Amino acid sequence: MKLIYRQIALAPDVPRQYAVDAAVKKAASRGIRACSASICRISVDSRKKNDIKTVYSVLVEAEKADINSIKRSGADIYAEPELKITYGDNERNGKIAVIGFGPAGIFASLMLVEHGYGTVIFERGRSVSERAADIKKFLQSCVLDAESNIQFGAGGAGTFSDGKLITRINDNACNYVLQRLAGFGAPEDILYSARPHIGTDILQTVIADITKYLTDKGADIRFNTKVTSITESSNGVIIKTDAGEELFDAAVLATGHSARDVYKMLYNNGIELQKKPFSVGCRIEHLREDIDVSMYGPDYYKYAEYLPHAEYNLSHRTEENGQSRGVYSFCMCPGGKVICSSSETGGVVTNGMSYHSRDGQNSNSALAVSVLPDDLPSDVLSGIEFQRQIEQKAYSVSNSYNAPCQTVGSFLKGKKNEITTVIPSYEPGIIKADLHTVLPDFVCGYLKAGLYEFEKKIKGFSADHAVLTAPETRTSAPVRILRNAERYCVKLKHLYPCGEGAGYAGGITSAAADGINTAVKIMSVFKPDKI
Repeated sequence: MKLIYRQIALAPDVPRQYAVDAAVKKAASRGIRACSASICRISVDSRKKNDIKTVYSVLVEAEKADINSIKRSGADIYAEPELKITYGDNERNGKIAVIGFGPAGIFASLMLVEHGYGTVIFERGRSVSERAADIKKFLQSCVLDAESNIQFGAGGAGTFSDGKLITRINDNACNYVLQRLAGFGAPEDILYSARPHIGTDILQTVIADITKYLTDKGADIRFNTKVTSITESSNGVIIKTDAGEELFDAAVLATGHSARDVYKMLYNNGIELQKKPFSVGCRIEHLREDIDVSMYGPDYYKYAEYLPHAEYNLSHRTEENGQSRGVYSFCMCPGGKVICSSSETGGVVTNGMSYHSRDGQNSNSALAVSVLPDDLPSDVLSGIEFQRQIEQKAYSVSNSYNAPCQTVGSFLKGKKNEITTVIPSYEPGIIKADLHTVLPDFVCGYLKAGLYEFEKKIKGFSADHAVLTAPETRTSAPVRILRNAERYCVKLKHLYPCGEGAGYAGGITSAAADGINTAVKIMSVFKPDKI
């Protein structure tokens, strides 16, 4: 049987084997014999700045014991998360399509291919190596390829972000996601870190290995292939691309939150869409060391080699006219940089990125303000136009992909916009500007309120020399593609929308989990080619 011992707190410089030994000792104190033991979770507790602790959970494989002894030893019985898979009875005439090769599409494809379902994958962008070359070229020359960029291509937007795997959802599929990523070369610590991340440098290799694996397993991956139409047939779904039309038994729609033309195509085809809340704002940058010291306190230098670079998660919410609106940090990248994530010509979009080591000079995060459906016109696609107008305003400041940048002191207090201590990391470059000319007034107002509130939580957060780079507009989808309990579109029975672009996930892990669960639902309907 497996037991889990939680909240074993040690000083950061104490070897983790001591946590394992402590769990075994706890078991032995109640007559429970441990056969093996290993760390299954690690986090840092820095609430007491003069008493930082590394907190462990330890998994113990033990001989059978009675429940009272287990409880008295301080353990809980550990149940291994598992996916429940059943196969349907419906005969198939062809293959399953997966549209989009981001986290949702990748993990839906893994499930389908490994369980004997012939799968064709459509991805409008390029393979990860070609995509990396296109992005490098863009950052150097500012010539944007609208089909191969930070948003589009193998692995989705997360491939050239930070590779953060944090999620708030409680789903057995999440454990499967971490295990598979580790199996494809992601660092093993994602299996036990409380704040797992891969880093864009390693994630590119992981995506390349997954691509090869799927191809070797028989998946037909078609890069540079844009889906232009999806319509229903009596026995499936018809997908149209520049290469022609094909009939599929079912299709997973996993195109991500930046495929704006897909929303328009679905809307024109009568697929039910719904406006949903999203957020816009900017990126804030501080010196990495300043954030580390503020978060960990004076003991940081004592334990620096044992502690991960600090992360924060901040939020402030207000009630106004019966509506709740928040400003919050999002996609925090310790030791990272800010990059241009544009996917449309003539629009500036920012995002955060970091390598696995997270050893860059600055730490950055999005500061985002809620945009509610009632803020926008009734048109279901009005959120997309709202985002686009902000991006185009940012571009018009310099008529380039250089991003508008302003110091916090200038933004909050009207001080001279003079960059000093914190050098903006944004590529391809910044243009000093007043962010009020780019972001809506209500967004600026809530950003100011948030900056003052967050200073109370992290000393120096709203320091004059911190810098703001705008705009951050692609935090989540402004539209939800409606699906029923069986996960398919009400008006297109064989189309299964999932992931961030469908409005049902937020981040790599939750999108991947939604892709898995969508594939499992399709498998429960159709027979596989082989089991």
